Amino acid sequence: MTKRLQSITSKLPAVVALCLLILLWHFVCQSGAVPEYMLPSPMQVIKAFVTDLPTILKHASVTLQEAFYGLCIGVGLAFVMATLMDHFRILNKALLWMGFYMAPKITLVVITTFFPITVGLLDGYKSVDKDSIDLMRAMGATKIQIFFHVKFPAALPQFFSGLKISASYAVVGAVISEWLGGFEGLGVYMTRVSKAYAFDKMFAVIIFIVIISLLLMGAVNLIKTLSLPWVRVEKKEVLE
Repeated sequence: MTKRLQSITSKLPAVVALCLLILLWHFVCQSGAVPEYMLPSPMQVIKAFVTDLPTILKHASVTLQEAFYGLCIGVGLAFVMATLMDHFRILNKALLWMGFYMAPKITLVVITTFFPITVGLLDGYKSVDKDSIDLMRAMGATKIQIFFHVKFPAALPQFFSGLKISASYAVVGAVISEWLGGFEGLGVYMTRVSKAYAFDKMFAVIIFIVIISLLLMGAVNLIKTLSLPWVRVEKKEVLE
């Protein structure tokens, strides 16, 4: 009960800060300091969100498909590249310098999801205790066995940390790519409503994107908890 209470109270400052921000937003709109067409009030945004929800969901289905495909490709490429870079040091030195500044080659979504996961996996591979690897070698284990029984499990926490970041990046990356052109998607819809000066609808889309990103991050956390039961046990033992 105490731990649960501590968990709730630790989140209170963020909730209070959010409420204060919304109140400040409301008072600024009510005071007339900013024109209504530039900054709609919170109630206008909520009204636009409810009214345009069917349209937003229609465009969201396209954006989420793009984000999902890009995330899957990014995860696959990141896994392959991180594993190769871990085994071949020259490949590590040759490719990792590109970092986050590499211009998009395939799609913006793939690029934005690729690097956080690659770096996370690579750090996880390098964090493995050398004594564990030496013990496996002494027992006659092959490189593949060492990878699947030692390196890969050790890298999973970092993998999920990178995946949580990439999941939110995937949606944002898809929206940004839609700004560059397209016929459907949340990015296209945002462009249309902004040109029509319907900023209440644009704010509604932004809130929707934030909600989707938070849900995706929550889903990754859930998958991590189910996939790594030993991490949960270790945390429980530390708390006790």
